[in-house]
Amino acid sequence: MNTLKDVKIGKTAKVVKVHGEGAIRRRIMDMGITKGVEIYVRKVAPLGDPLELFVRGYELSLRKADAEMIEVE
Repeated sequence: MNTLKDVKIGKTAKVVKVHGEGAIRRRIMDMGITKGVEIYVRKVAPLGDPLELFVRGYELSLRKADAEMIEVE
Protein backbone atom coordinates (compact mmCIF):
# COMPACT_ATOMS: atom_id res chain seq x y z
CA MET A 1 0.00 0.00 0.00
CA ASN A 2 1.41 3.39 -1.03
CA THR A 3 0.64 6.37 1.16
CA LEU A 4 0.99 10.09 0.56
CA LYS A 5 4.07 10.04 2.80
CA ASP A 6 5.87 7.87 0.19
CA VAL A 7 5.29 10.24 -2.77
CA LYS A 8 8.46 12.00 -3.94
CA ILE A 9 8.82 15.78 -4.26
CA GLY A 10 7.54 17.04 -7.60
CA LYS A 11 5.23 14.06 -8.17
CA THR A 12 1.45 13.87 -8.30
CA ALA A 13 -0.62 11.10 -6.71
CA LYS A 14 -4.31 10.21 -6.83
CA VAL A 15 -6.13 9.46 -3.57
CA VAL A 16 -7.55 5.92 -3.38
CA LYS A 17 -8.81 5.96 0.22
CA VAL A 18 -8.59 7.99 3.42
CA HIS A 19 -7.94 5.67 6.37
CA GLY A 20 -8.37 6.50 10.03
CA GLU A 21 -11.59 7.19 11.84
CA GLY A 22 -13.53 9.82 13.67
CA ALA A 23 -12.36 13.41 13.95
CA ILE A 24 -8.98 12.85 12.28
CA ARG A 25 -10.52 11.34 9.14
CA ARG A 26 -13.17 14.08 9.02
CA ARG A 27 -10.49 16.80 9.37
CA ILE A 28 -8.48 15.37 6.46
CA MET A 29 -11.59 15.17 4.29
CA ASP A 30 -12.62 18.73 5.26
CA MET A 31 -9.27 19.92 3.85
CA GLY A 32 -10.38 18.65 0.44
CA ILE A 33 -8.51 15.34 0.47
CA THR A 34 -11.14 12.88 -0.74
CA LYS A 35 -11.19 9.80 -2.96
CA GLY A 36 -10.17 10.55 -6.55
CA VAL A 37 -8.52 13.94 -5.95
CA GLU A 38 -5.00 14.53 -7.26
CA ILE A 39 -2.35 15.84 -4.87
CA TYR A 40 0.94 17.41 -5.97
CA VAL A 41 3.82 17.22 -3.46
CA ARG A 42 5.55 20.64 -3.67
CA LYS A 43 8.20 20.22 -0.99
CA VAL A 44 9.11 18.74 2.37
CA ALA A 45 10.32 20.72 5.38
CA PRO A 46 14.07 20.43 6.15
CA LEU A 47 13.50 17.96 9.00
CA GLY A 48 11.00 15.96 6.94
CA ASP A 49 7.80 17.17 8.59
CA PRO A 50 5.41 18.63 7.40
CA LEU A 51 4.80 18.09 3.69
CA GLU A 52 3.70 21.00 1.51
CA LEU A 53 1.00 19.92 -0.93
CA PHE A 54 -1.07 21.48 -3.71
CA VAL A 55 -4.69 20.25 -3.60
CA ARG A 56 -7.76 21.60 -5.43
CA GLY A 57 -6.06 24.89 -6.26
CA TYR A 58 -4.61 25.73 -2.85
CA GLU A 59 -1.48 24.98 -0.83
CA LEU A 60 -1.73 22.77 2.22
CA SER A 61 0.76 21.66 4.87
CA LEU A 62 0.19 18.19 6.30
CA ARG A 63 2.00 16.25 9.01
CA LYS A 64 3.62 12.94 8.02
CA ALA A 65 1.44 11.11 10.55
CA ASP A 66 -1.66 12.37 8.74
CA ALA A 67 -0.11 11.68 5.31
CA GLU A 68 0.31 8.01 6.30
CA MET A 69 -3.49 7.69 6.54
CA ILE A 70 -3.96 8.69 2.89
CA GLU A 71 -3.66 5.78 0.46
CA VAL A 72 -2.60 6.82 -3.06
CA GLU A 73 -1.84 5.30 -6.46
